[in-house]
Amino acid sequence: MRLFKQRFAALAGLLCAMVAMVCAQGLAGAPADDPITTPVEHRRTPDQTFLTFPEWYLVHSPAEYAAYLHTTPYPSGFPFFAHIGQFWQGYAAVTKEIERYPFNGGYHLMVMVIGVSTTVEYTLKGLYEHTLGRLTEASKSRQQVPEEVFAARYAQAYVDFIRVDPWYKFDFRSQLRELWKDVPLSGPDLTRRWERRYLLSSELLVKEGYARLIKLGTQSIYDAPKPVTAVVLSKAPVLDPAHFGDYAALAPARGDGSVLATIPRYEGFSSYSRWLAGQGIDFKEIAGNDGEVLVSEWVPLNRRPDGVRLLFEQPILTQANRKRIVFAVPIARLSTELRRAQSDPVTLVEHVYDF
Repeated sequence: MRLFKQRFAALAGLLCAMVAMVCAQGLAGAPADDPITTPVEHRRTPDQTFLTFPEWYLVHSPAEYAAYLHTTPYPSGFPFFAHIGQFWQGYAAVTKEIERYPFNGGYHLMVMVIGVSTTVEYTLKGLYEHTLGRLTEASKSRQQVPEEVFAARYAQAYVDFIRVDPWYKFDFRSQLRELWKDVPLSGPDLTRRWERRYLLSSELLVKEGYARLIKLGTQSIYDAPKPVTAVVLSKAPVLDPAHFGDYAALAPARGDGSVLATIPRYEGFSSYSRWLAGQGIDFKEIAGNDGEVLVSEWVPLNRRPDGVRLLFEQPILTQANRKRIVFAVPIARLSTELRRAQSDPVTLVEHVYDF
């Protein structure tokens, strides 16, 4: 199975590289009257704001799992199978949305690979937790055993890492050493504890091996992706080097006051977007796009989104009365939506998908 995944990951990387080359060639031949002012090397195709949702769902789902482990002594209740369904629901919705764009074969293949891998992982984990895991869970006291405490801490460390860096760079080996070095071997609830230790050790060993294979494959195929996103803003912000020190202007302000700058990509883009919006700054372009950008928020179940183009909704499976809404908003109105959400105590901006 790991060899199968490795070959597909390498193929996905190769196709992504080929598609990127085609896109770059197309941009290089853009007409002189191109209204987009973002430099060519900072542009990304408009379909990517939608296609990044399935990738980020595989951050959102582990984040929900980590939070769940911190709040319950009974981890077998986590809805692994329902999360598989949500991944494929989201992928189907964004695929339908981007039918108007040229088919991005490399990106689709990459999403399929990570989707199938996660489906296999969650299926095996769900079956295990609903059988042997639930059996040993019934044999323990109501308190979390030390291995369960470790599992919650490891899950959160993993989520914090993958919000910024690729998952395969996470140090699974050090987590395995910590499990066997720092978590005591003796104590009550030994049946449950040794079952958890077996499960955690197996997971960490498999992921460490798989991560090494993926790392070798990606390093041989990819150049490192740009860690920043270029944006055109309505005006320059008041700088805050202590908290938002990665903002960088690429050129002096233009005659209309607008400015070309870079801000961090991935998780950082969401926080920097809220920072800019809070200063009354609007976006004109993001990564060379002036159309729509995808956003997800957590809102109460009875909330109906207003003034945005809703793509789909998903219940937050471990929290009653909360749902995820995923919608497209014009880039020129992104800051307006972020300011509205910041002023609403029951709305949480989950992510802004920055191409």
